[in-house]
Amino acid sequence: MTADSRRPGGEGDRGGRAAAVLVAHPGAELYGSDRVMLETVLGLRAVGRRVVVTVPVDGPLLVDLTAAGAEVVPVRTAVVRKSALRPAGFVRFAADAAVGAVRGWALLRRVRPDVVYVSTVTVPLWALLARLARRPVLWHVHEAEGSQPALVQRLLAAPLALATRVVANSHYSVDVLARSAPRAAARATVVLNAVPGPAEPTPARAALEGPLRLLYIGRLSQRKGVDVALEALGELRAGGDDVVLDLLGAVYPGYEWFEQQLRDRAAELGVTDAVRFLGFHPSIWPFLEEADAVVVPSVVDEPFGNTAVEAVLAARPLVVSATSGLLEAAAGYASAQQVPPGDVGALADAVRTVGKEWEQRRQDAMADAAVARERHAPEQYRRRLVEAVDAVVRRRA
Repeated sequence: MTADSRRPGGEGDRGGRAAAVLVAHPGAELYGSDRVMLETVLGLRAVGRRVVVTVPVDGPLLVDLTAAGAEVVPVRTAVVRKSALRPAGFVRFAADAAVGAVRGWALLRRVRPDVVYVSTVTVPLWALLARLARRPVLWHVHEAEGSQPALVQRLLAAPLALATRVVANSHYSVDVLARSAPRAAARATVVLNAVPGPAEPTPARAALEGPLRLLYIGRLSQRKGVDVALEALGELRAGGDDVVLDLLGAVYPGYEWFEQQLRDRAAELGVTDAVRFLGFHPSIWPFLEEADAVVVPSVVDEPFGNTAVEAVLAARPLVVSATSGLLEAAAGYASAQQVPPGDVGALADAVRTVGKEWEQRRQDAMADAAVARERHAPEQYRRRLVEAVDAVVRRRA
């Protein structure tokens, strides 16, 4: 235990020992749920909690976790993914579960956490191990698969019966959860994601000289609608609009075929010179500064929409799919336009509107940034997550 993990008295003190929190997370990158989990750790460390984070893989997130004062322990574990539905994937999932059960149990016995914080529904094994060890579980729900068949939703939500308390990232997530696991939904508290942004965003350029610069941030995947953004780019340029598109993000390992498919389609549309594949970068803000507008064209349910909020925080006009948690993330911002998911023409028209109404959109975006900074302030998020953890610790005591 580090010296600053002790705090005499207070909510987290247990007979001279700072309340320990074991955090179980499925990945180690720096996408939405990864950054939110990091904010949770920062909040817990700020009030003197001992934090041990377990992840099954290596990645850039681990550097930030260590800098935050967390102890990072890699433990192989079963992560619920679509690949588990295939025979080879299921065998791997079962092997991960077996190994994870043994090593996870050993970690629980060593740490003796006061609460196990399970980040996302994709690592249910940790909740099961925690309850077998008679440790309470605070489960943070970042997923909302409202478009999935009812049976799939129930299977995904079934492990939440093990939760002592649930935190969800949006009201939409709770609504979806209520359909498949009403008891878990009844124990849920909505805490909007912390989305750190610049204290003073750089205003968008005053005049659109040269092409309108669009930016997409996130995984390169079909569900995120990257192909829709590409098709809209093709329609815009075919109509004489001077627009370019940057794609900031990468595919999941094993899905490199999708990136190649996007590149091939760009060639077919004749927009190869107008689209850049930038790959993953841990800091998105330099790219937002260069952009004129941001597109979030998801075609399926999103539990929330950190990328949409980041665009607003950067004072950039936003075009976002009118669906699920994205509606919640973009609500109340004058600079945000909402379009039907998957509608290439509507997306292209909204981008044209940004160009035609540039000065007004630019001013609206600056005003919206101030609202977003308050709504998604990390300090507010950290306080509410610490309160949720403390409530579970008090219940155990």
